[in-house]
Amino acid sequence: MKFSHGGVKIVCLQHEDGGGQHAPAPQGPSVLPPPPPVDYCVLMQGLVQAMQTQAHTQAALLAQLQAQAQALAPVPQEHDHGGPSIMERFKRMAPPSFKGESRPLLVESWMREVEKIF
Repeated sequence: MKFSHGGVKIVCLQHEDGGGQHAPAPQGPSVLPPPPPVDYCVLMQGLVQAMQTQAHTQAALLAQLQAQAQALAPVPQEHDHGGPSIMERFKRMAPPSFKGESRPLLVESWMREVEKIF
């Protein structure tokens, strides 16, 4: 038996006994009926369909996450107050630049100079 599902072709071979495999019949006083035969072709069809459904679900989830990420992206703030921003005003005061000194006296001196601006 051949079938195609979403571009995937599966060929199922049928046994002469009608399909799936059978378990050997147990012998003894409490004999249960044999389990129904397993139709591997139907099983494969179900697996293919489940995998395709999962792929579609993942694609939809990815699209949703991308849309949420774009919605949460920071919006650039414009200065509606008509004047320069605080950072621009701070830079105009020509603050001393910090050169990454590790000596405490130089760090404290730099901090005092910056504090004078405020």
